[in-house]
Amino acid sequence: MTFVVAVAPEARDRAPVHLAGMLARSAGDDIVLCAVIPPTWPPSPAKVDAEYRAHLTRVATEALEQARDRLPEDLSSTTLIHHARSAPAGLLEVADRHDARLIVVGSSSSGPFGRMTLGSASDWLLHSSHVPVALTTRGYRCKPGAGVRRVTAAFGGSEDADQLVVAAAGVAASVGASLRIASFAVQSRPPYTSGVGREAAGSLVSEWADEVRAAGRATLEQVKDLPLVPHPLEAVVGYGETWDEALEDVEWQDGDVLVVGSSASGLVARVFLGSRATKIVRHSPVPVMVVPRGAVDGLAERAARPAE
Repeated sequence: MTFVVAVAPEARDRAPVHLAGMLARSAGDDIVLCAVIPPTWPPSPAKVDAEYRAHLTRVATEALEQARDRLPEDLSSTTLIHHARSAPAGLLEVADRHDARLIVVGSSSSGPFGRMTLGSASDWLLHSSHVPVALTTRGYRCKPGAGVRRVTAAFGGSEDADQLVVAAAGVAASVGASLRIASFAVQSRPPYTSGVGREAAGSLVSEWADEVRAAGRATLEQVKDLPLVPHPLEAVVGYGETWDEALEDVEWQDGDVLVVGSSASGLVARVFLGSRATKIVRHSPVPVMVVPRGAVDGLAERAARPAE
């Protein structure tokens, strides 16, 4: 199988290449490093368009060569310049052409280091892609030879969340990683000083956390019945007054990947993030893989299939 990695023609972001290297090494997949540039325009008498296209091609070629040089020698990779009306549309076209199972993109250069900031291309993909999308935090790096050590599935207790956990379990088992399910309880500080309102809100959060823990334990029992079971299995809940605090309340380490499912209100064949999932992605301190519901179902079915 293949991963398509977005390489911005005029950027020098190493993060997507580092993430793709770790994921491809763990999964045994090939990598296609892809730079998308505008399509050919009608020729002009001044040949300005041709000169500009030659400039873009030269810059993209240099960026691809640098990206390939950053990949370890143990990984199989090819480079590709693709002409398309936009970067995300071009990435999807290349993913379809190569039957890719993942598109890897970086964080916006305008965001803080160590955090996820969506740019126009990544935001478009997260609302339109029928292929799972992996996003890096800005400045993400991994050690040479590193692989995925733990897969964390964002869990909200719904039936769709069960499928996501089973799908994540299959992925974790296939790459020799452990599995964790994580839920996030955000209790904003109330705009009043009375302790009564705060206690009531705190009680609701505590009740929700108890329910989601019980649902998580039941889901992990399903995972234990799979043909291949990742080890160890773990369930955690992060608390905070903000999404940033709630995600930081959960322990993270090198080799972690967070898996998030798309909203049940969106099209099955495409990624579409609801408000909670969007907040989790934006505040994640580790790389995130966002999976369309259709792909979740396929991965879950594969995970439940008896080992050959």
